[in-house]
Amino acid sequence: MKVALLGHGVVGRGVDEIISSRAEGVEVARILELPDRLSDPRMTASFDEIVGDPAIELVIECMGGIEPAHTFIASSLKAGKSVVTSNKAVVAAHFGEFARLAAEHDASFLIEATCAGGIPWIASIEKVRRIDAISEFYGIMNGTTNYLVDTMAKTGREFDDVLREAQALGYAERNPTEDIDGIDVRNKTIIAASVAFGITCTQNLPVSGIRHLSKADMELFARHGRVVKLLGRGVQSNGRYAVAVEPVALPVRSLEANVPANFNLVSLEGSTVGPLKFYGQGAGSLPTGNAIVQDVLDFANGRRPHYDFTSALTYDPMLLVSNYVFRTTTAPEGSERYDGNSWLVRSVTAEHARAIYSYTLESDPDAFYAQLPWE
Repeated sequence: MKVALLGHGVVGRGVDEIISSRAEGVEVARILELPDRLSDPRMTASFDEIVGDPAIELVIECMGGIEPAHTFIASSLKAGKSVVTSNKAVVAAHFGEFARLAAEHDASFLIEATCAGGIPWIASIEKVRRIDAISEFYGIMNGTTNYLVDTMAKTGREFDDVLREAQALGYAERNPTEDIDGIDVRNKTIIAASVAFGITCTQNLPVSGIRHLSKADMELFARHGRVVKLLGRGVQSNGRYAVAVEPVALPVRSLEANVPANFNLVSLEGSTVGPLKFYGQGAGSLPTGNAIVQDVLDFANGRRPHYDFTSALTYDPMLLVSNYVFRTTTAPEGSERYDGNSWLVRSVTAEHARAIYSYTLESDPDAFYAQLPWE
């Protein structure tokens, strides 16, 4: 089977190497690269050469970003070529369109590498859904932020200091915005919810990160037997669903509270199988490359995932109601003191909590908040 690679950066090179050395029967026949980087006879700067080549059965998109990735994926599917991608941003933004195009043109769209790195998360959701309705999913979906909070908890250092170290070690990007502001987890949550609930998930969900998490916040929650982690989650019940991304102050005895370094832990609840948890490396060139090649081999062996987004679920923020702690100089309306300059707001939706936080940031730009899960 001949495949084409779109992009030959860190992930693309890793995929090329794994396929060449370990994927018998698969050949990387073409590679899309920039005109000044055509260092391999398989490389071309023309996408039209790839999409117009009848020998190419599968296109592997490793470029990242929205455009031109969106155009290239859509064009490949329209040409009847199946697509494997690790690009969570473009899938979160255009999942419904890609699924429709794949169905219309007898192509396949494989996305395992978009969520949780080397963990077989999407495939596991699909497998559970063959029998069960999935009532909820949640978890640590970003290795960078988990590395930051785990290091803060273990060393007692400040956020900015640990972030600089993570950047030096390659665990965090030079511009860490997508990680620390929850955007990366947002994209993964949208993708997971779409597959788990059979919907085109809303783009308008409450999203918060850990940019303003401080050493003092970690110490505050530690006094109450809790550890802060950044979680993505989704629930469905009685024809409704809701999703959110936010910091959560987890009990120290929970598995999630003890996930170390840049590992991920994602969970789901099925109606007959019960709770399932999946642990492993959530990012990095090798785990991501592994997930991509797993999809390539699945396709070569006849696996053809089909995404049906016709579920009639409606979005209802009332499904995600909890208590929240706000660390700020001024008590939010209706709150009670939690500890020091932190305040407890009881029984509000994740959407309302995010709105309170946005308002709080206007007068206290360093404020922080976290959900307190029911115990």
